Amino acid sequence: MRKQRKQYTADEKVFVLRMHPLDKVPVSEFCDEYGLRPTVFFRWQCLKWGAEAFRGPNGSQTTSLKQQVAQIEEKLAK
Repeated sequence: MRKQRKQYTADEKVFVLRMHPLDKVPVSEFCDEYGLRPTVFFRWQCLKWGAEAFRGPNGSQTTSLKQQVAQIEEKLAK
C-alpha cells in the first residue's frame, strides 16, 4: 500500500522557506528535520521567486520598487 503524501498549507511552506536562511544549515539536514524531500524544498523556492519575478507592471512589488528608485534619485539630485 502506498504512503500518502502530506499536504502542506501555504503558511507551512512560507514558514519553511523563511526558516532555512535563518538556520544556516545544509538543505539536506533542514529537509530531514522538517520531513521534506530536497526537490520539494527547491520547487517551493522556485515557485516563490518565480511568482515575484513575473509580476506584472501593476504588481505591488514592482510599483513599490519604482517608488523607492524615484525617492533615491531625488535624494541624489539634491
